[in-house]
Amino acid sequence: METSRVIWTALGLAILFALPFLIERRRPAMSDERRGSAPGQFAELSQGVTHFQLVGPQNGPLIVCIHGLSTPAFVWGGLTKGLVAMGFRVLAYDLLGRGYSDRPTGLQNKGFFLRQLNDLLEHLEIDKPFYLMGYSMGGAIAAGFAATHPARVERIVLLAPAGMILNQTAALRFVRERGLLGAWAMLTLFPRQMRKGIRAERDLPAAVPGITDLMERELGYRGYLPALLSSVRGVLAHPVEGEHLTIRRAGLPVLAIWGGEDAVIPASAMGQLAAWNRDVLHEVIEDAGHGLPYTHADDVLTRLGRFLPAPETAPNAAPAR
Repeated sequence: METSRVIWTALGLAILFALPFLIERRRPAMSDERRGSAPGQFAELSQGVTHFQLVGPQNGPLIVCIHGLSTPAFVWGGLTKGLVAMGFRVLAYDLLGRGYSDRPTGLQNKGFFLRQLNDLLEHLEIDKPFYLMGYSMGGAIAAGFAATHPARVERIVLLAPAGMILNQTAALRFVRERGLLGAWAMLTLFPRQMRKGIRAERDLPAAVPGITDLMERELGYRGYLPALLSSVRGVLAHPVEGEHLTIRRAGLPVLAIWGGEDAVIPASAMGQLAAWNRDVLHEVIEDAGHGLPYTHADDVLTRLGRFLPAPETAPNAAPAR
């Protein structure tokens, strides 16, 4: 009887451990059929299909936008409209593992994301210097690109950027360091936590219609949660001190915009960035949380208008490609 109880207990634990992985495998994959209703275009790049939107006047100054860990390129919707109305040309794309882009396996470190961006720029035949804007994790990727290719970047905008101070909560350390057990914890616990955060924002004004529903929809696709885990273990596992020191030496102008009530990127991150690069211009939107690109788009646009040289071209909202 005791042996039987041990066997059944072991079997139950094995099923409990395997269940999140089985659920992940049963989620629908991103496919050409599901991409049919997507805005914008697609590029077959070396690591997989990348979804992007390129809008604004053909001869307007280009701003390349890199989104964060969990929210795809739709996060730029409100800012894109405002920037195009100001005469800028805007390129926003889904990082691999998110949105309508492919979900390749492998570690999502700095090299992984820089390769995707380099491939996309080559595909679009963009060879002139441009403005670069990164939000949250996208801020770390933007710093990596600017430090690697300083001659290709004219100015940098960082919105609530990651990479200054590593989030060392016990849960994140466990997910980052515990291999298969960390992956199980990510698949098991993160969806509930993310849904809770999304629903807390449901009644907030947003420059992107239905953004909370769009965010929650991401959880339903295969490969999304593994991509987040891979980024936590990759590009988000190391501070970007060296990148910002290089940016300072290159003399690239940098604007960092922070949310005064951001619970994701702590206020101490601003001080750390200032220590690495005292030439950074800092702006704080006092009543903004971490979602400032969509909750405070007008405030962000006002600050962008002061930092970026005004386009000489007349505004034209028609897509460029």
